[in-house]
This record gives sequence, structure tokens and C-alpha cells, in this order.
Amino acid sequence: MKILILSSHTSSLCWFRVDMMKELVDLGHQVFAVGNECSQQWIETFAKDKITYFGIRVSRNGINPLSDIKTLIDLYHIIKKIQPDRIFAYHAKTIIYGSVAARILGYPEFYTLIAGLGSVFIGQTPKIKFVRSIMKTEYGISCRFSRKVLFHNPDDRDYFVHEHLVDKDKTEIINGSGVNLERFVPVAYPEQFAFLFIGRLIKDKGLVEYLKACEKFKLTYPHIRCLLLGPYDTNPSSIHRDFLEPYIRLGTIEYFGEQEDVRPIIRQSSVFVLPSYREGTPKTIIESMAMGRAIVTTDVPGCRETVQDGVNGFLVNVQDEEDLYDKMKMFIEFPELIERMGQKSIEIAKMNYDVRKVNMSIFKAMNLVE
Repeated sequence: MKILILSSHTSSLCWFRVDMMKELVDLGHQVFAVGNECSQQWIETFAKDKITYFGIRVSRNGINPLSDIKTLIDLYHIIKKIQPDRIFAYHAKTIIYGSVAARILGYPEFYTLIAGLGSVFIGQTPKIKFVRSIMKTEYGISCRFSRKVLFHNPDDRDYFVHEHLVDKDKTEIINGSGVNLERFVPVAYPEQFAFLFIGRLIKDKGLVEYLKACEKFKLTYPHIRCLLLGPYDTNPSSIHRDFLEPYIRLGTIEYFGEQEDVRPIIRQSSVFVLPSYREGTPKTIIESMAMGRAIVTTDVPGCRETVQDGVNGFLVNVQDEEDLYDKMKMFIEFPELIERMGQKSIEIAKMNYDVRKVNMSIFKAMNLVE
């Protein structure tokens, strides 16, 4: 079959979907990928894995209707050209406009993945509420045009059902994007204790709370390291360089920027921390789990599913700097927890988040396998 994968972010195709696309190729399907970057380099990168890549015009966080019309037109032409047997879309813009283009062209085999609700469903400013109302209407249309709608966690699914955006019998829940257990393997712990945060540099990831906790640790436990990895972003809740710079200059954190391969940085860490306000299922958490790291994360949708509180890490209250600091401090005061909880993380990653199992659940939902 011809399988078309739609994303609003080209790099995300490599981070989150490359194992899925490779497996589809191995099963004998023709795979086509769509992202937001139009360059020969990306075409050649995907071609190495026998994947045909197309770039489209898409503004991931913009609300300009003229820009969105261009996205719709580009997707219309690509779908018309490829004539796919199955279309799989994630990210809001490609879900919304991809489903409309497929509907216009008469391609009913459209499958949607809601991998997280994002900042628009968290913020409470008048502008965000207005954008949210528009997106809910658009998501409702997309879900009606979709054969199946997949979710990473039950809270997101229940929200869509409660808001009458999708019929529950059309939905399925999958265990995130999965982790490649051949690439992310258990590694030894560093000699010097270190916390690690990986994520886009936005407030909704709980970055400010992490920075404040690191500030306290540097005063009371100056020997520990606090690591930070991730790109700056155009999200409405993004952190600006001017805000982060003092933490870097004073040595509160060690900032590694954006890295194609996060494994060398996870190797330097003792405990992984992500105090996010809401997630789908954080890939950074399950990758760290697979490498044997205990987890500190928030008791919110998407995050809470990855941690058995007190078993492979700790759950903390959202936007609670004191609770976050106290739970992180447990690993300094009781260092035996690092290895004990890290081993449990490995077990949970193998049981629930093996990318091959996750991909198979997606393929079954798309009627590609029995």
C-alpha cells in the first residue's frame, strides 16, 4: 500500500515516527512523509530509509488564515499526486487541513493521532481561549473525517469525548510513540550526581519550576549538576534567551542546546525531571526510563501514566516548586533510590513502551495487520 504520514514539524518525523516508517517499509509498503521544511537535505535523509519526503508551507503556531489556506492547498496537491491507501496525521495543522484535503479528494482512510493537547488547551488568556474555541471546532471536523482517532492517554480521549469532538467508539489509546530498545539501552550512572531536563524551552513544560529548583540545589548542594537540553521555540509560552542566560552564566544549569542524539546527555544524568503541565506521553521520559533513569514528573495527563509513584520515580503537584524540590532532594538524601527506581524504569519501558509493540497497535488500528 501507499502510506502517507503527515506532520507539521519535519524534525518530529525523525524523532517520533522514523521507527514506524521504517517498519512500514519493511512490511512492503511505499511510505511518503510530509513536513514543514522544504530542503534537498531532508529529501536525501529520508531517501536513505526508502521514504519519499515532501515539504509543505505550514505555520505550526500561527493563526493567519491565508497561511493555513496555503497549507491546505499543498496537502491537497500532495494527496492528489500520491493517491495514498492510508493517511496518518499528527500535529494540529496537518490533522485539520490534511483531513479536509483528504475528504475533498474522496480518501476516507484518514487516521488521526492526538499526541497531546498542547499549550492552547492549557492557557487561560482571552487570546488563547479564542484560539482554543476555533481549534475545538476544527478538531471536531477532523475527527468526523477520520476513520480512527488515536490518543496517548485516557484524559485527552475523555476530554474530546466530553466536548463532543469525537465518538468514543471511534477512538483508541496507544502507549505514546514508543522507544527503540535497541538504541536506548541501560547505561551506568555517572560518578557526579546530575539532574536532567529535556524538552522544548517553554513554560508549559515546567521549565521555570525546574530552574527554580536547580537554583536552590546549587545553594545547598553545590556539587550536583543540573543539566538542560532542548531548543528554543515559537510556542506562546516559550522561554526567551534573556530569561535563561543568567542561569547559564551563574552555573545554575549546564545548557546543551538542541541535540540530534540525546543519549550521551542521558548517560551523564542520574535522575530525569520533567515537571510539565500536560503531555501526550513524553518521549523523553520513556527514553530515559529505557536507559535506567528514575523519573520525577507531574501528576498530570500524559506524565502520570509513565510513573508508578514511589516505584520508578515520584509524581509531584503541577506548578509546585516546593514539592518538586522536595521530591528531587529525595535522591540526594537517599542515593540508593537512583538505581532501585532506575531498574524499575527499565522494566516498565520494556513492558509498556517497546516501539515495536506501539507500532503494531497503530498498524492494527489502521487495518494494516490483523
